[in-house]
Amino acid sequence: MYAFLMVTFATWNINSIRMRLPLLLAWLKEKVPDVVFLQEIKTTDDQFPRDEIETLNYNVALFGQKTYNGVAILSKYPIEDVVQGVPGFKDDQARYIEAVIKGMRVASVYVPNGMAVGSDKYFYKLDFLKSLYAHLQTLLAYDEAFILGGDFNIAPTDLDVYDPKEWHETILCSTPEREGFRSLLYLGLIDALRELHPGKKELYTWWDYRGAAWQNDFGLRIDHFLLSPQAADLLKNAYVDKEIRDTDKASDHAPVFCELQDYAP
Repeated sequence: MYAFLMVTFATWNINSIRMRLPLLLAWLKEKVPDVVFLQEIKTTDDQFPRDEIETLNYNVALFGQKTYNGVAILSKYPIEDVVQGVPGFKDDQARYIEAVIKGMRVASVYVPNGMAVGSDKYFYKLDFLKSLYAHLQTLLAYDEAFILGGDFNIAPTDLDVYDPKEWHETILCSTPEREGFRSLLYLGLIDALRELHPGKKELYTWWDYRGAAWQNDFGLRIDHFLLSPQAADLLKNAYVDKEIRDTDKASDHAPVFCELQDYAP
């Protein structure tokens, strides 16, 4: 039996951990999240800066890949039962890692971008979502607290896009992608940010490096926390840490935080 008063989760597409290691370490020291889901670490397991992160009292679980993709979980608590890749989905890309922390099942996911609607990479993205759906359906049958965080590369509704007309039926906003995301919600998962901020528009988590998107707040909400009902019952806070997006050499994504209270399986 485990119990804690509050646990803070964060998910962040770091967009190359080796390039942004000083930024990550400073952020970890300042914010001190209990559990961190990272995406696009863009490095193999043996090149991951494990020592620097473990010095800050984080345990590390990795599913790395050279140059592209790669996901990780950092945790102040022991990490157990690590699963690399979506079970049942044949994939040579490192996009999903799952584990058990303090009795709660957690996962970090990096859904494919899809490149362009109708492309091979787009259909790969839809296939990935279908396999993720099947796996989550199995996990939810366990009737336990589960938290999935990561870069889904999907803006679920027009409320999550700075200019819905410009982005209409384009990549990240096409109907099949949104239906794929919505299917996860139909399983019973709760979108933490939208649950606590149902009508708020400026919840963007990603701003393109081009076109002064950050300076003009031309953003999209594509990074999400999805919670099982058991985890959602404990949800106390969820927000976007936009401040770090304004720093030198920042990732094009901002971290998303999610705080849960009084978990005791």
